[in-house]
Amino acid sequence: MENVQQEELVYKKAAVVIGLKWEGTFAEAGAGGIRAIQTEFKRRIHEIKNVLHPDELLGLSYHMTENGFIHYAAVEVSDASLQSIPDGMVAIDVPSQAYVRYNHLKGQSVESSYHRIYSWIKEQGYALSNGALTHYEMYPMEQDPYDLEPEFIILVPVNEKKSN
Repeated sequence: MENVQQEELVYKKAAVVIGLKWEGTFAEAGAGGIRAIQTEFKRRIHEIKNVLHPDELLGLSYHMTENGFIHYAAVEVSDASLQSIPDGMVAIDVPSQAYVRYNHLKGQSVESSYHRIYSWIKEQGYALSNGALTHYEMYPMEQDPYDLEPEFIILVPVNEKKSN
């Protein structure tokens, strides 16, 4: 992964992903709930056909629920994969969107990385997207989900700059 330590605005095309759904509280996520679903997903990834980027594990987090949020451990697939979604997995359409991208490196605090992104969004005059997707993470597939100092790319969906 490139070691660029800078926020940048990127545009991602619409995509289809297939993955496992996890729903829980922030405390449950912190206690390893998401790591467990990533481990299970990696164990079953061979069941998914037409994976476009087999070296990328995606983590998509969606709108807050009453007590937490919904997260998917997934991979991007071609449309042909939709004909054979493995049992217990779901397909999600990710719309085309502008994102602020940031590379979280080993040794950094995840909380600090997110704080940095949200501060940059505000300073640059962007607004958080009002869509259901709250953030999107891209992990190297070979990385251990239980690594205490993971490296990954953070993508936060934003709307175009507010006009003055």
